[in-house]
Parts: sequence; C-alpha cells; structure tokens
Amino acid sequence: MDFDSEQDLTPREIVAQLDRYIVGQKDAKRAVAVALRNRWRRRQIEDDLRDEIMPKNIIMIGPTGVGKTEIARRLARLARAPFLKVEASKFTEVGYVGRDVESMVRDLLELGINLVKAEAEKKVETRAREAAEERIIEKLEGRINPRRPLDQSDDDRKTFIAGADGVVQSDEGPLDERELLLRRLRDGDLDEEYVEVEVADQHNPMADMFAGQPGMEDMDLGNVLGNIFPSRRKRKRVKVKEAMRLLIKEESSRLIDMDQIVTEALKRTEQGGIIFLDELDKIAGRESKHGPDVSREGVQRDLLPIVEGSSVTTKYGVVSTDHILFIAAGAFHVSKPSDLIPELQGRFPIRVELNSLTQDDFRRILTEPQNSLTRQYAELLRPEGLDIQFKDDAIVTIAEMAFRVNETLENIGARRLHTIMERVFEELAFDAPDMDEDEVVITSEYVHDKLEGILQDEDLSRYIL
Repeated sequence: MDFDSEQDLTPREIVAQLDRYIVGQKDAKRAVAVALRNRWRRRQIEDDLRDEIMPKNIIMIGPTGVGKTEIARRLARLARAPFLKVEASKFTEVGYVGRDVESMVRDLLELGINLVKAEAEKKVETRAREAAEERIIEKLEGRINPRRPLDQSDDDRKTFIAGADGVVQSDEGPLDERELLLRRLRDGDLDEEYVEVEVADQHNPMADMFAGQPGMEDMDLGNVLGNIFPSRRKRKRVKVKEAMRLLIKEESSRLIDMDQIVTEALKRTEQGGIIFLDELDKIAGRESKHGPDVSREGVQRDLLPIVEGSSVTTKYGVVSTDHILFIAAGAFHVSKPSDLIPELQGRFPIRVELNSLTQDDFRRILTEPQNSLTRQYAELLRPEGLDIQFKDDAIVTIAEMAFRVNETLENIGARRLHTIMERVFEELAFDAPDMDEDEVVITSEYVHDKLEGILQDEDLSRYIL
C-alpha cells in the first residue's frame, strides 16, 4: 500500500493535471506542484536529514470562487493523500465554546483511514464478491429454478470455450445446477428475488448516547462498549441486489487487516496529509483587546503549534503534524497577511495571489475543464432522452452575464456560473420528461429569453442571481 505516487509526476506534469479541471491561476498551480514534488524529494534523502526538512506551507490570497479550494483538493487526489478542508473561523480560543483546533488532525486521520480502507477493499473485491455469491447461492438453492424460464435449450447444459477462431463447444460435461444458478446471479436475473441474510448489527445505542459529547472525541466508543456489550447479528430479508452489497462489504472487512490499515493511514496522514485552512483572513487582526478579537488572536496562537509541528493524540495513536502540508486561503480584503501574528506568518513562507476571473475565464470554465458545466448539464439531461447542444454565442452570453452580475452585485467568482446555468436550465429540467424533442440547442437568444427579465429588475437579480 505504498502511496509514493508523486514520483511519477514532475511539477510540469502536476500543473498539466490541474489544468484539466481548473482554468488559469498559473502561479498557484506552480506553487502547489513544487510543494508536492518536494515531498517526494524529501523521502529520497537520508533519514538524519529527512526529518529536518519541513514542508513549505502556502497562503493563497484571492477572492472567493477563483479556484483556491479546488486546486488544493485536486492536488490531494493526485497524491492519493488525506485531504481536509476546514474554515479557520470555526475554531475558537481554548476556554471559549467552539471546536478544538486539534480536532482537524483527528478528522484528517479518519479520512486517511477511510482512504486506505477503500483501497484495500478494492484489492480484495473479487474475492469478497465470490464469497458473497457463495453465501447467496446457498440461500437460493432448492428455491429457484437454475435455468431461465424462457430458455430451456441445450445451451445451458453445455460448456463453451473462447478459442482463437471464436467460441467453440467443449466436450466437458454439462454445467451443474449450482453453476447455472451462479450464471443467472451474475447476469442479474435474480436481482429482484428476496433472501434472508445475517449481518453484523452496527448500531450501538450506548455509543450514540455518548457520541458528540465534549471530551469523547478521542474515545473509540465502538470498541470500548463492544467489549462490554458483545456484538450482535441480525437477520434481514432483502433483495438479492441489496444482499450482495451487504455481504461484499462484510466479506471485505474479513479479508482486510484493520491494524495494517491504521498503520498505513497514520503514515500517510503524517507524511502526505494536506489541511486546507480556509477563511484565514477572518482570524487575522489584533487591533482590539476586547470582544471577538481576543479570541481571534487566541485562535492563531492555538493554530501555531499544529502548523509548526506537534503531536496530537487520537484514538488510533499519536499523529505528528511536522510534515503535514498546510495550505491557507483567504480573500484578505479587509485584513492583510501581515495582520497575522508574526510566528504564524513565518510558518507560511510561500504566498501566491490568485487573479479575479475575467469574462474570457468564464467562457473557458464553461467548456475547457474535463468536468465543465456545459458537459455536466448535457449529461444530466441525457437520461431523459435529450441531446443538449451549446452554440458558441450561448457560451459567450452566459460568460458575459456572469461577469456582469459579479461586477454589479458581489463578486463570487466562478460560483456565479452555477447560479446562471440553473436559471437557464430551470424550465428545461422541469419539462424534460414530457418533451417530444430529442435535441435542444442552447443559443444566445435562448439564454437572453431565460434571464433578461431578471437582469432588468435590479432588486430581483439581487435575490435570484
């Protein structure tokens, strides 16, 4: 379960991968690409010096909706690393009511365990599926006709082998009833049949009672109470399709070693984890000595040891934050990075400014990324039998309107495109199941028709767009 995937990607290749999903922001992409590559470089260095090389944390400065969060999230996916986004403004100084800053490290480790566990389950998926199929066939034998009701030909009794010249009949004996039943199960013929399965009861009312209580975050209540109250199993009567999902999950849990997963998750969290601290500008500022500003500076001082490097106790073990990469972000309209306490400023040596999005950026966002909005809406309506086609002038009009609304009202960046597109497609999405057409062409006139009334009424546009 080695996660050393960064070695295959140079900074230039990392930027190219980010370009597939994010338009512009070249400086920010270069900064995170170098930070990711430096992690791989550090792991190639001898042990005595390796621990001395600290990650170069980054502050991204720019308005909302320009790609700060998306850059960090895509970076984590490339590295197959645990990634947590958290708003700095949600934390409060120790002694105040609010979340403890150390909770973000515990949350990051939980995400790391889920990530590693999902990868392990994928590796044993074939064996888990085979075991689940065996259990379901045992339930179905004697109850279900192994042969298809409308297909009683001799073909089911023969074995076929794919040869170089095509499929040929084998001289082997006929398939037995169990094999025929397995074939029907894999073909989905039995998905609607009901079977009774026995699965572990995950619900523990005692754990629910204590969950969320202050001071209980570090306790593994499932294990503690599991030792007092033995785990129970319950019978469920479900369709074969649902039974297959439940049994695959249970068989996967049997095949994987949770101790190994926790060990790997701890390593991956410490060496590859990424914490995205959003809204850092909202805890900047030390001008007042009373009211919320006292807590504001207190949050910075509480964050400092986590960013600087400390050990956080979790229910799975101690997590060192020395080599976790922190990427902070904020608009910094009112405050400046220099308003942070000097000690915290020093822990974010790399600062990159993200540009506000232009009208041309909006046009590119609508069409260029692999998950572009135009593609999303077209695919969303395809199951209704509609083929959505966008004319170039429609793309330009949507981009122009999004840019104009951002200029007139409040600049929320690319998020404005979501609002505009929803208004354009609202009526079409409602009527799609009843439409006779199989193709809809989105033109500039169509966009104007859906939005013109809203744009003309300034008060309405404030609420709607």
